[in-house]
Amino acid sequence: MNPLDRYERLVDDPEAFRGACDRRLPSVVRVNELRATPERTRRALDEEGVTYESVDWNDRLLRLPDGSPGTTWPYVHGWLHGQEEVSALPALALDPDPGDRVWDACAAPGSKTCHLADVMDDSGVLIGNDNNLGRLSALRHNAERLGVSNLVVTNDDARNFSLDSLGIDALDGAVADVPCSCEGTCRKNPDVLEKWSMGHVEGLVGIQKGILRRAIELTRPGGEVVYSTCTFAPEENEAVVDHVLAETDAEMVPWDAPLETSPGITEWEDEQFDASLAKAHRVYPHQNDTGGFFVAKLRVGGADDAGEVVGA
Repeated sequence: MNPLDRYERLVDDPEAFRGACDRRLPSVVRVNELRATPERTRRALDEEGVTYESVDWNDRLLRLPDGSPGTTWPYVHGWLHGQEEVSALPALALDPDPGDRVWDACAAPGSKTCHLADVMDDSGVLIGNDNNLGRLSALRHNAERLGVSNLVVTNDDARNFSLDSLGIDALDGAVADVPCSCEGTCRKNPDVLEKWSMGHVEGLVGIQKGILRRAIELTRPGGEVVYSTCTFAPEENEAVVDHVLAETDAEMVPWDAPLETSPGITEWEDEQFDASLAKAHRVYPHQNDTGGFFVAKLRVGGADDAGEVVGA
């Protein structure tokens, strides 16, 4: 079974959806403003004769029809970083302020983490955690090349993560871009469809719930948590968020995505989800010629430092 068959009833144009999934994914880079402005970077690429196209919904993202920029000096010097368009959504959704305390629960190899640092103006505290020690070397390498200095790297199971050793009482925000079945990456990794199984999906769900729950527990009242995956599976998306909403004092909040998306679904097969899941965003490949993605933004409730109840 091709898992994409499951989702044709969720999209507005099944034929376009399947056609996009079969096409090669465009190569995209993000301009790293810790090193250079988008304008200066484009001039440098022009001078080097590198062909690019600006992404219409974000001037910091550039498509490279001729492939990887890795051999160009702007890339080597950290002006650019290879990053899928949809991979930019978690940092944009969280939109942390400079000086915030932010946790990236599953950070390696670091594209989203370094994007968060860019949005934060490399200030505050950014904790990049991953349970895979080997992948953390890529995170460190990318952070060094991109000039990120506000990053603390940790190696732990995100479901049991503690702030105690860092001297931080609570987070201002968190990104939980969790391990998933990766169906949305099929344009660059067709093998994910061949290896897909419902058993794999079911094995991931408990991990996803645990990571999102822990992100909410560590975040202060009024702080925000972004949950994201690169899969279409409702079991890993809306069902996970729905479960954690029922267990915690967090609530869904709206976020105006800068590209075309579809709302989160509120029912799937025999399951009904909280109506607020419609505030989540699903990105299908045919909508913007990207990979597939899911983003949900939550606000943590409870009493803040002043004793006022958030979200009441």
